[in-house]
Amino acid sequence: QVQLVESGGGLVQAGGSLRLSCAVSGRALIMWAGAWFRQAPGKEREFVAAINWAGGGTVHADSVKGRFTISRDNTKSTVYLQMSSLKPEDTGIYYCATRDTYSSLTYYSSSDQYDYWGQGTQVTVSS
Repeated sequence: QVQLVESGGGLVQAGGSLRLSCAVSGRALIMWAGAWFRQAPGKEREFVAAINWAGGGTVHADSVKGRFTISRDNTKSTVYLQMSSLKPEDTGIYYCATRDTYSSLTYYSSSDQYDYWGQGTQVTVSS
């Protein structure tokens, strides 16, 4: 059983920064791709950022491009989301997701491509 545990959420003022972490544990995953999604109150879950196993390939949603950065440390089995210049519209529950992959270079940006999900961490940005 694969487990994902997010941390780092909280309350921050607009313009501030937060770093989310997602620790992955459980059965041995040879290679896995990771991503962050978020869900604002009353809205559907949306893609935020994704990263491949090698770590050099990333993609970010247009709404966060230039402000958020996804990264990973495979020695710690952890995926990060560095969030800067936060806006009130970034408020929501942030979910980490992973999936097995046979390609170290491929990332995935659709939620239905992921098999494992964390419970989420709340991010609230006040104006």
